[in-house]
Amino acid sequence: MPLVRIDLVRGRSPENIRAIADAVQQSLVNVLKIPERDRFQIITQHDPEEIIALDAGLGFERTPNGTVVVHIFTQRGRSTADKQLVYKMLAKQLAEAGVDGKDLFVSYFENGPEDWSFADGRAQYVEGDLPVPGR
Repeated sequence: MPLVRIDLVRGRSPENIRAIADAVQQSLVNVLKIPERDRFQIITQHDPEEIIALDAGLGFERTPNGTVVVHIFTQRGRSTADKQLVYKMLAKQLAEAGVDGKDLFVSYFENGPEDWSFADGRAQYVEGDLPVPGR
């Protein structure tokens, strides 16, 4: 059950925003094997001066106003190799949506089953309503 936040610079068409969201979802379905309807995404658009994303000293330039930041919040337990495959798949899928690989910044954050509530103030993983991924 990943929760994904996608931050991007304002000015993209609604169709392109949906293509980006769909590409992110398809990447997670392909690599993490989550169900198609396990989709929780928050998309936030920012004015150009509200996203500052340099190269961390790696020697590349991002496209002006092209930065896309993807934050993935999910349960712990996936291997480093799986995470690296997520990053590669995101770059590939997002390229098809018009996002240059140098404009993609990914943050992957893990937590546990006790850290999720889907509705009604209940911890559905803890209470057994949902199977804990990877168990």
